[in-house]
Amino acid sequence: MSSERVPRPHWRRHTRVGGLARALTGIAVLVLAGCGSTGGQHATRGQRAKRQVARATAYVAEAPDPLAAESFPQPAGAPRHAKAGAPATAGREAFISPGAPSNQQVLAELRQEKQLEQAEAKASPGATVDAQSGKATPSPDLPLRIQEVIAGGNAIADFPYVYGGGHRSFIDDAYDCSGSVSYALAAGGLIGAPETSGQLKTWGAPGPGRYLTVFATVGHTFMWVDGLWFDTAGRAGPYSTRWLTARPALVGYVERHYPGL
Repeated sequence: MSSERVPRPHWRRHTRVGGLARALTGIAVLVLAGCGSTGGQHATRGQRAKRQVARATAYVAEAPDPLAAESFPQPAGAPRHAKAGAPATAGREAFISPGAPSNQQVLAELRQEKQLEQAEAKASPGATVDAQSGKATPSPDLPLRIQEVIAGGNAIADFPYVYGGGHRSFIDDAYDCSGSVSYALAAGGLIGAPETSGQLKTWGAPGPGRYLTVFATVGHTFMWVDGLWFDTAGRAGPYSTRWLTARPALVGYVERHYPGL
């Protein structure tokens, strides 16, 4: 018998090496799959958190209101106010009631009483505030849009103040200064979406208006409408009216108005 060593069959070596490779590959796949799954979950949570932060900050991009303390923020633990309706609805509902006459009838009556209304308008000192309800009553013969703005202001006049209120949506249960002004303007069709105080600095046209003027700075805004001031600062309490008769400080504010009004 020859003493020469007989090599092992190659197929056995290949089988062992192949089996080891497949085993290692399988382990790697499991590890990678596990890491990928965990990483995917972490990525999903991170993305979800970023989206939540984005949603929470996208609607209020203005500096803190320097007059927030004078706006009587809603007390902690106080019951939530019922949400307001859409501002456009608030503007219309002030002039529509069940069984109301048609537009043609109203126009006919207005034509008949036009002379009397014009005489009353000349003698009228402007809008007034009801001491009990806190709602404003506009002077006669105002443009419809201004009457709708006043109606929108009445709809949220006694709502609590919350920073950021009215910015996610016009329909809210509390409003800050710019959320309040935006809601009232929207009731008259003068604005399409809630704007911050900084954004209202460029709303409409520069300068004061005949019936309505918005005063805006980086952190606070209010407006003058038919002789009244609509402001969250200077109220008597957290549920007091936003309609005020005392003129606030006007230094440092930009004046804006809607063209023609």
